[in-house]
Amino acid sequence: MIKLVIQSVRQTILWTIVTGVGYSLVITAIAQLAFKDKANGSLVVRDGTIIGSALLAQQFQGTNYFWPRPSACTYGTGPAGLVASSGSNLGPTSAPLQTNVMNNVAAFISGNNLPTNTVVPADMAFASASGLDPHISPESARLQIARVAVSRGVSEDKVKALVDQFTEPPQWGFLGQARVNVLLLNVALDEMASNKKPEPAAQKNG
Repeated sequence: MIKLVIQSVRQTILWTIVTGVGYSLVITAIAQLAFKDKANGSLVVRDGTIIGSALLAQQFQGTNYFWPRPSACTYGTGPAGLVASSGSNLGPTSAPLQTNVMNNVAAFISGNNLPTNTVVPADMAFASASGLDPHISPESARLQIARVAVSRGVSEDKVKALVDQFTEPPQWGFLGQARVNVLLLNVALDEMASNKKPEPAAQKNG
């Protein structure tokens, strides 16, 4: 009996080390070697400071920036922010949901000086399930071009070229839809004059 107990304890210790420590170290090493940027959270660095992650939305309120999707929670994804992810859990027949959508549409039209009959893309009317979707549709980005161009004192063609540059096609050509990463686009806007490229934190530290 004692012999079986000792064997069980030894096996528990052995496989705890192998699967709990060794496996984790091996996978972490492989990820750091093969996918360092992604393994570290796809962080974006500007002037040596981490300003966010390409995987998480953050709030941009200025007229000189492209705006992300509405969020059902606080974005909380600034350099010192805590990530807060939440959906509204409001059903399709919910009156508060209808009010939120109407307010989002009105704010988007007003903020971008668009005609009142403008059809606002769904991604700017509805919050994403997580509240932290980093992408908007190309249509939503194009509707913001005029505002951003006027605010920055540059031509609309120049801003449109950046939007086109940061428009990502569906994954592998058929999964999902075309999309624009708002953080990367806004960083590119800020770096446009100096022609500096947003730098992943993994490359910066490597």
